[in-house]
Parts: sequence; C-alpha cells; structure tokens
Amino acid sequence: MTTDISTDISTASSAATAAGTGAHSAEAADVITGARGRIDRLDDRIIGLIQERMAVSDVIQDARMSSGGRRVNLSREMEVLGHYSEALGKPGTGLAMTVLELCRGRI
Repeated sequence: MTTDISTDISTASSAATAAGTGAHSAEAADVITGARGRIDRLDDRIIGLIQERMAVSDVIQDARMSSGGRRVNLSREMEVLGHYSEALGKPGTGLAMTVLELCRGRI
C-alpha cells in the first residue's frame, strides 16, 4: 500500500494545529487562533487601562492625603463595587475588589 507523503504531512500539520487549540478541525483551529490573538490584544488594552487607572487613583490619593484626608474613601469604593456588580453581575464584584486593591497603592 502506498501513501501520498504530501497528504500525510498536510494531515499531520492540520492535526498539530488543531491539537494546540483543542479544535477538531483545521478550520476551527484557525478561528480559535484568530480569536485568541484578539483576546491577547484586548488583555493588553485592559492591562494598560488598569495601569492608567492606578496612576489616576494615585493622584486622587495624594490630593486627599495632602489635604488631611484618608488614603481610601470607602463610600467611593462602594460606588465602584456597585457599578461593576451592576454591569457584570456577581463576578463583577470580585473584579472590582481586585481593581480597587491594585489602585489603593502601597501602604
């Protein structure tokens, strides 16, 4: 029995591509790979926005503390928690807690 080497290589290549994504076809693997690239770009933007939020929060904390106030404003944090929860449901509360923790700065 003879086999076509190019068919074997193509099949092996498709299987390897699909295997790295969990997909069962080359077409699905292509969709997943493209979508993952978009997610990676979105994650980079989200990280950049969080870093920007941290910097703005630092400005607010410095102004508050230099005027004799406290570093953290708990009523404002409750507003933020409510906003995230309303927009994203229960998991939004956990996300908001993480964002707030990142933005409180170092004690």
